[in-house]
This record gives sequence, C-alpha cells and structure tokens, in this order.
Amino acid sequence: MKRHPFEPGRLVSGAAALAVGTGYGLDALGLWHAPGPWLFLVLPAGLLLSGITTAVWAAARRQHGRDAPPREPV
Repeated sequence: MKRHPFEPGRLVSGAAALAVGTGYGLDALGLWHAPGPWLFLVLPAGLLLSGITTAVWAAARRQHGRDAPPREPV
C-alpha cells in the first residue's frame, strides 16, 4: 500500500462533517433537538478551522524543511 502524507486539514473537515451528519441524524430520530442554527454553523466553522490548520501545518513544514538535513531514501 502506498503511503500518503498526513493532511490535518482533511482530518478537521472530516470531523466537522461527521459532527454535522451525526447531529442531523440524531435530530431526525428525535433523540436530540439541535439548538437553533448550530448545526448549520458547524460546517462553515469546521471548514474555516480546516483552512487555518492547513496554513499552519504548511508553514511549520516549510520552516522545518529549512532546518532539517536531507533524508535518505529507504
């Protein structure tokens, strides 16, 4: 299996989408009533947090890449 780089932005956006889906599912089943427009606002907030996470992660990788010695291929 091919390895892929870790992308924390996708992790955050997936967690936000999962939270929204779970909230709507629980609301549809009548097990939990969503307070006001909270579920509607969670997804844009999660996407915004995902963008911030991606920018910080890229900046940290860029900074770390300058200081680190080159890696040898495995």
